[in-house]
Amino acid sequence: MLDRTDGRPLHQQVAESLRQEIVGHDLPPGSTLPSEAELCARFGVGRSVVRQAVAGLAADGLVIRRQGRPTVVAAPTEYRRLVQRATGLFDQFARRGHDIRTTVVGLTKAAPPAPAKASLGTSSCLKLERVRLLDAEPLSYVRTWLPASRVPGLHADDLVDASLHRLLSHRYGLRPVSGQRQVRAVAADERLATALEVEVGTPLLLLEGETADQHGRPLEWFSAWHRADRVVFDIDVSETAETLTLDTPRESTETVETPGTPASRPEPRDLARARELVEELRTLLG
Repeated sequence: MLDRTDGRPLHQQVAESLRQEIVGHDLPPGSTLPSEAELCARFGVGRSVVRQAVAGLAADGLVIRRQGRPTVVAAPTEYRRLVQRATGLFDQFARRGHDIRTTVVGLTKAAPPAPAKASLGTSSCLKLERVRLLDAEPLSYVRTWLPASRVPGLHADDLVDASLHRLLSHRYGLRPVSGQRQVRAVAADERLATALEVEVGTPLLLLEGETADQHGRPLEWFSAWHRADRVVFDIDVSETAETLTLDTPRESTETVETPGTPASRPEPRDLARARELVEELRTLLG
């Protein structure tokens, strides 16, 4: 039963209880989560509370939900990351009970490449390079460009086994809240292969983009190479005008334009990018 005097919402208490069982292997990887009815009876709550709790576990990558199938506990070797969130890898995985370590490869003043310079609006930057390890296993290599004027006094030691985003928020009052991301498949060069303990040429998932703070000002430009055999990028998809249009029966495939009516739209960019990523992975793995 739950503690009704606890100030936390009931669904958070249910999720935390199940999270502890998953992390402690009381619910081992691949096992089926108890049914909604069983969880309702166990915690003394309604179905809406249970559904919120399970949705939170799924968002954190601890369980896998598939329509028409039971919810199962995710395998620990598969780390799931929501790429549309502004929060970094450290903050997304810390709440799941993983042992997170960060090795700082270097923090130096350097001129950024053209994309980073254009995004940050300055050539006076700090280049931060780190290796992120989860459960003692190298998971990603991250290169981050920061405007030097926005992070005075930043030292490499500040970021050992620490979250950059948390430090930016707590020390400098800069909260990462928005930005654009892109994902593509790349092959590991010698430096990345050494850092991530893989063979040269191994497929990696490169997450790259920019982040702005709560005032809309440029805060960072980053490139993060992830081991494709360990990381899964989750992307939330919702119904849009384009999908509604695709579901509507048409009498003709011809497009007729009338004044004030836009021409037929191309394939949604996210879907097109996903197709490109799949093809790149097939090429690398083939």
